Amino acid sequence: MESMQQKTTEREKLGSRLGFILLSAGCAIGVGNVWKFPWMVGQHGGGLFVLIYLFFLLSMGIPIMTMEFSLGRASQKSPVKLYQALAPKGSHWHIHGILAYLGNIILMMFYTTVTGWMLIYFMKSLIGDFVGVENAVSGNATTAIPEMFGQMLADPWIQLIAMGIVVAVACIVCSLGVKKSLEKVTKFMMVALLVIMVGIAIYGFTLPGAGAGLKFYLIPDFEVMAQQNITLFDIIVGAMSQAFFTLSLGIGSMAIFGSYIDKERSLFGEAINVALLDTFVAIVAGLIIFPACFTYNNGQVDAGPALIFQTIPSIFNAMGIVGQILGSFFFLFLLFAALSTVFAVFENIIACTQELIGGNRKLICVLCGVGLFILSIPCILGYNVWSGFAPFGEGTAVLDLEDFIVSTLLLPIGSLVFTLFCVLKCGWGYDNFVKEANTGKGIKIQSWMKVYIKYILPVLLTVFVGISIVTFFL
Repeated sequence: MESMQQKTTEREKLGSRLGFILLSAGCAIGVGNVWKFPWMVGQHGGGLFVLIYLFFLLSMGIPIMTMEFSLGRASQKSPVKLYQALAPKGSHWHIHGILAYLGNIILMMFYTTVTGWMLIYFMKSLIGDFVGVENAVSGNATTAIPEMFGQMLADPWIQLIAMGIVVAVACIVCSLGVKKSLEKVTKFMMVALLVIMVGIAIYGFTLPGAGAGLKFYLIPDFEVMAQQNITLFDIIVGAMSQAFFTLSLGIGSMAIFGSYIDKERSLFGEAINVALLDTFVAIVAGLIIFPACFTYNNGQVDAGPALIFQTIPSIFNAMGIVGQILGSFFFLFLLFAALSTVFAVFENIIACTQELIGGNRKLICVLCGVGLFILSIPCILGYNVWSGFAPFGEGTAVLDLEDFIVSTLLLPIGSLVFTLFCVLKCGWGYDNFVKEANTGKGIKIQSWMKVYIKYILPVLLTVFVGISIVTFFL
């Protein structure tokens, strides 16, 4: 009887190192890379933003990702229970475990809706809805394609159906198991995503405006910053925020996958691999978008969040039949990128819920799926039925409130808590963290890094948390 119970409660493991890297990268790679990163670059002057973003990714993102992996592997628990396994008795670190659980839920409350938009636009592009539609890019007076995005937001039913499909697919994939389904599906999507991205980017290099687009994207230009009225402080804050958002750090999204792997590889090296793959996707997304913008949109790249759903379809439409084909593949890779994050975060929610209440995995998937569907409805209604609710002033919606809670509060504050727990004696402690992180073959944390990780990094994170909150309301 005892052996049977032990067998049923044994933690599932991933089938391969590649599966772990692609699954972790899939969690990081999503709308933060292919939607938010390009428009953040466009609104923050181009090349200098990219350089500063890469600096924060290396100096802050990789160490914190290593911590999350280490906490998961050492505890063999989900974020909601890992503190109970590692924290000293009588401490209150476990409170963050509950906040991390809630953070994953709130993230999915708007992430499923945005993924639904990707699905809708993939179908529109595939069946040719944009073909022949007048648009400003092609020189016509009307802006019908950008208006199509507004029409979609005004229709709660089409969004509800798309979001429901996303949630249902996530339930099916995750209910079949981590190794048998989630790992295999993510591998396929990630490989397909990379192939599609590279193919479109290569075509983009042949466009007449490729040179100007790449120059804006990759070479810092202070004149562009002056023209856009952007300060260096704005760029630093934006780049730091993007680094945390794109890696999904601070709410345990990476810790869960650390709990699914063995001790054959050191975790610092694995964090570097995941960050490199995540960065590669973000950079290639820009290589696709900016040459096209400088060829068909007169170099207008500062449209913000509307860049993907309004400007880009207009650009592909201006290319004719080639644009329809490229546009379909473009929104397919956007959909794969978003779904990879949805699957990973949904797995986190399932693991946390199962450890809290117990029960069969398939039943937990259904309960979480139904709950997530219901909780995602306010984000959709925020653009139509509840459009009068503007939490941060005119032009804002429910999504902006949910994004603020996750991106401005829970991600940076959670990253700070993870860091303090890993370096303070009243937490897990630096020695325990490094011992776990360095177990196995691969790149390891070096002794000379101790001063930075233990003393400088927590200070930088504290400053960032304060700045991100203050600047949001300025």
